[in-house]
Amino acid sequence: MKLIIQIPCYNEAETLEIALNDLPKHIDGIDEIEYLIINDGSKDDTVEVAKRWGVNHIVNFRRNKGLAYGFMAGLDACLRNGADIIVNTDADNQYVADDIELLVRPILEGKSDIVIGERPIDATEHFSPLKKKLQHLGSWVVQKASNSDIPDAPSGFRAYSRDAAMRLNVTNDYTYTLETIVQAGRNKIAQTSVPIRTNGELRPSRLFNSMMGYVKKSMVTILRAYLMYQPLKTFGALAILPFVVGLGVIIRFLVFVAMGNSAGHIQSLILGCTLLIMGFISLMIALMGDLYAKNRKLLEDIEYHTRKMDYDGVKNNDGYKNDNNL
Repeated sequence: MKLIIQIPCYNEAETLEIALNDLPKHIDGIDEIEYLIINDGSKDDTVEVAKRWGVNHIVNFRRNKGLAYGFMAGLDACLRNGADIIVNTDADNQYVADDIELLVRPILEGKSDIVIGERPIDATEHFSPLKKKLQHLGSWVVQKASNSDIPDAPSGFRAYSRDAAMRLNVTNDYTYTLETIVQAGRNKIAQTSVPIRTNGELRPSRLFNSMMGYVKKSMVTILRAYLMYQPLKTFGALAILPFVVGLGVIIRFLVFVAMGNSAGHIQSLILGCTLLIMGFISLMIALMGDLYAKNRKLLEDIEYHTRKMDYDGVKNNDGYKNDNNL
C-alpha cells in the first residue's frame, strides 16, 4: 500500500520546510510513503527548498495556473507514480500532519473513498466571526447541492483512494474543494469526514483577496457544479412558475370570453402566452441539459476506464515519472 502526500505550492519557500518536517514517515497499514509538491509557477526558492528536503516528486509549472489545475495535475502525477492513497495538504502548515493517519484510516478499512478533514472552525482564533459564519453557510449549501453530510466543504486536507482519484474531474479554474464534493456526492462516491486539528496561521490565505470575492466565486462554482449534474431538476423547477401562472392567466381570459366580456383583456392573453412560452423554453432547456448530463456521465465513465488502463499500465511497468514540467 503506497501513500503519496501532495502539497500545492505557490511561493512557499518560507513555510514549506516547516510543513514537510511535520509529515509522517510511517503509518500503520501503509508500506511506503512518498512526497510530492506542485510548484504552481513560484518565483521564489520553493523548488530548491523541496529538493534539499528530499521530496520524491515535483510537478513544475512555468507559470501560475491556479489551485484547481494544480490539484488535478498533482493527482495525475501521484497516480502515475503508483499511489494507492493520495493525501492533499497545504504548504502553510495549516493542518496538523499527524492527523493524516486519521484521514487514511477509513480508506484502509474500506469504509470510504474520499475523506475530508473537518476543521474546528468555531475554535479557530484567526478566523473572524464573519468568516466562521460564511464557512458554515458554504458547507451547508454544498451539502444540499451534493446530497452529502460533509461539514467542512472548503477544507483542503483530504485523502483519496486510487479509484476515487481516477474518477474526479475539476472544470472550474478557482478551487477543487467544492466541485469535487458535489461531483462525488452526485456520482455516489463514498465520502466521509473526520475531525482534525489546525496549527496557528503562518501567513494569510492566498485563495482570495476579499471575503465577498471568495463568497461570489464559491457560489458560482457550486451552482455550476450542481447544474452540470442536476439540470433537469433545476430548469424543470424554473419552468413550473411561468407555466402555471401563464396557464392561470389564459384560463382567466377564457372565462371572460365565455362570459362575453373579453374586451379589454387582450393584455392577459398576451401575458399568458408569453409566460407559457417562457415555461416551455425552460422545459426544453431542462430536457437538453439532462441529455448533456447523461452524455457527460458516459464520457466520465469512458475517461475513468481510459485512466485506469493508462495509470495501471504505468504502475505495472514501473514506468514512474519523478519530475513533470508543465
